[in-house]
Amino acid sequence: MKSKFIYSLILPLALFACNVSAQTVALDYYFNHETHKNSSGELERFHYLWEETDNNGYSILGEIFKSQGFKLKSLDSTPTASNLKGSSVYIIVDPDSKKENPSPNYIQPADVNNIADWVKQGGVLVMFANDSANVELPHFNKLANAFGFNFNNDLQNHVIDDDHFEDGGVIIKNNPVFKTAGKIYMKDVCSISTTDSAKPVLKNNTGATLIASAKCGKGMAIAIADPWLYNEYTNGRLPAKYGFENDKAAHDLVVWLKSLAVK
Repeated sequence: MKSKFIYSLILPLALFACNVSAQTVALDYYFNHETHKNSSGELERFHYLWEETDNNGYSILGEIFKSQGFKLKSLDSTPTASNLKGSSVYIIVDPDSKKENPSPNYIQPADVNNIADWVKQGGVLVMFANDSANVELPHFNKLANAFGFNFNNDLQNHVIDDDHFEDGGVIIKNNPVFKTAGKIYMKDVCSISTTDSAKPVLKNNTGATLIASAKCGKGMAIAIADPWLYNEYTNGRLPAKYGFENDKAAHDLVVWLKSLAVK
């Protein structure tokens, strides 16, 4: 009887501990808010969403986060202390330009302050950009600059067509973050400049920085030069003969983010 009584006390405590230790990754749906008409002619959200299972989505990356114990969250409003609370990782991908959204939600000074304060308190911010023709850089850089990054108005790893996949290849050796991926595919991206405490994490074959990080208070900010790990480039579409390992890189990235997140 005594052992059953003790077990009845321990089990709820163990379950409570599991819930407390679970981390949440929030994906921005506000600065990136693209829509298109579906097959029924109805307007719907698309592009870089957790729930998208086609090439445009992040469903595969989401599954990797869940495999590492994360809960997925989407944030469809401007970031505040209140709605960022409880998230250990916050991802912003490819903020809209007017080409993608006639009424884009540009990043404002208040957003920069709210996000920076959240990072200082232990949050992990991940900013996925794009080449300058496909992302709204001026306002995005106001956020990036707060951490010592700048997404440059250039084009790196340009790939003309599917016959030139190798032009988007990056060889990885002895990288402290990407420990299992030896070669990745990251095409048509911008480069990243770093100042202050920001440091390169990964460079391409010509020396341009594609991923960078910066410590900020108790937290970390990370800049990545492309949306990169959406389903199109993590689900095996890449020709096997080139040996690209974006799936492994996605896993490596999530493991790293988990190690940075405040428990």
